[in-house]
Amino acid sequence: MAATTHTVSNQAPPLVGYDVYGGDRALTEGVERHLASAEPALRSTAREELTALGRAAGSAQAQEWGVRANENPPKLRTHDRYGNRIDEVEFHPDWHRLLGHAVAAGLTDAWGRPAGHLRRAAGFFVWSQAEAGHGCPLSMTHAAVPALRTDPELAAVWEPRLTSHVYERELRPGAEKAGVLFGMGMTEKQGGSDIRSNTTAAVPLDASGEYLLTGHKWFCSAPMSDGFLVLAQAPDGLTCFLVERVLPDGTRNAFAIQRLKDKLGNRSNASGEVEFDGTWARRVGEEGRGVRTIIEMVSATRLDCVIGSASLMRQALTQAVHHAEHRSVFGAPLIGQPLMRNVLADLALESEAATTLTLRLAAAYDAGTGPERAFLRLAVPVAKYWVTKRCTPMVAEALECLGGNGYVEESGLPRLLRESPLNSIWEGSGNVQALDALRALQREPESLNAFLQEVGRARGADHRLDAAIRGLLTELADLDGIEARARRVVERMALVLQGSLLVRWAPPEVADAFCASRLGGDRGAAFGTLPHTLDLGAVVDRARIAGR
Repeated sequence: MAATTHTVSNQAPPLVGYDVYGGDRALTEGVERHLASAEPALRSTAREELTALGRAAGSAQAQEWGVRANENPPKLRTHDRYGNRIDEVEFHPDWHRLLGHAVAAGLTDAWGRPAGHLRRAAGFFVWSQAEAGHGCPLSMTHAAVPALRTDPELAAVWEPRLTSHVYERELRPGAEKAGVLFGMGMTEKQGGSDIRSNTTAAVPLDASGEYLLTGHKWFCSAPMSDGFLVLAQAPDGLTCFLVERVLPDGTRNAFAIQRLKDKLGNRSNASGEVEFDGTWARRVGEEGRGVRTIIEMVSATRLDCVIGSASLMRQALTQAVHHAEHRSVFGAPLIGQPLMRNVLADLALESEAATTLTLRLAAAYDAGTGPERAFLRLAVPVAKYWVTKRCTPMVAEALECLGGNGYVEESGLPRLLRESPLNSIWEGSGNVQALDALRALQREPESLNAFLQEVGRARGADHRLDAAIRGLLTELADLDGIEARARRVVERMALVLQGSLLVRWAPPEVADAFCASRLGGDRGAAFGTLPHTLDLGAVVDRARIAGR
């Protein structure tokens, strides 16, 4: 065939060799804003860390790691060649490269560093754009710290290793490792999210705090980890336990991985079913208070679901804008076509609202004050419900911006689309989040006060936001059928919160477009139906990669 027929034209070049952090205006401005009162040295250090991570995430090498890790999913090795039970998960080398880089960048280290949660959240947001699947063990390891702190003796042993910047993949006793990973096991097949119906039994041993567990976990996150926080029924009720994968004497604990889940997306990550049969465990917290002990871990992982979804949204938007910048249609750049500009602006609003809310939650963790903790109690399930719900339709629309090219695996968009529903399901699906927010409203009035104070900081700045706040207060005052209305209420809370943050912190054209469309109702049911009178060009320009 003649070579002239294979001349490539009007195709976007590969999106490689860019700074994922520095190229994202909403992200960099948000980090600088929340660090404004920090010491100059801390601001400089954070900027250098995130810039280095952003450049690594945008490199061709990291993108290749992500592709290969997904094309070569983990394999379960239940036995060695001699028939001995080993229950090991084998990963592609690029998975270990991704995870090792993440640990070295401090993505499991937030609880003891200045502005640690903000820095980690921004880093998690950035590095997940290279590959989202390995975020699960990072999240579990990070989130285990507050649960272990209910037992100072356990925390003293494990926290330095959980927050370490050293990644060691081999299974050995935790005391022999400079860094460890943790997983979690709560879900059982008969109960799902109803964890109080768990049947895994914990029998106390003579030694104080030691138990043997027997039961089955239907969904165990990161089953290749060094340790796990699990729930089981002790004599005085549901209790939290630490299960070590390798016991201090070097022998393997009874931890049978029955199978790995064959998931829609998240292909590079291992999720499994495990069997406990006389499995040695150490109690964490008091008997009968397992939910209260592990709830801080759950809250932290739910925030990571928000970060993960916001990260996917930003990467999908980046790919769509990049394609539109380099593609010509009817003799003009696609990004300049009025209807495509409307679609891209709508996607950009969704992404920036998610990013801004994510950073606000991370900064609240760093503040650690009573009002901020009260705010998080309500804002985390609200954000987890809404941001993760918006991820899938947004990623699907971004894929469509590339047309048939977006439907092809090589574009990377199908991988993002398969990943997009995950965070809405994990750590409590939509109904669980909505009902948890409702529980906070009914039982913890200080959380609503803190939420309304946050929203109220933007009162008077936009009439559509003010009207939405009044509507929300009316909705909250009506308790009739409140459980059936929980999703509706939480959606309104999320939009009002996002609107308040954008009105205070985003450029006027972004805040105006968000309030007009999301709060004022001036849009259709699909993306790309914003009012044409808005400054859509400015919104799209803000979404472009800065510095390119």
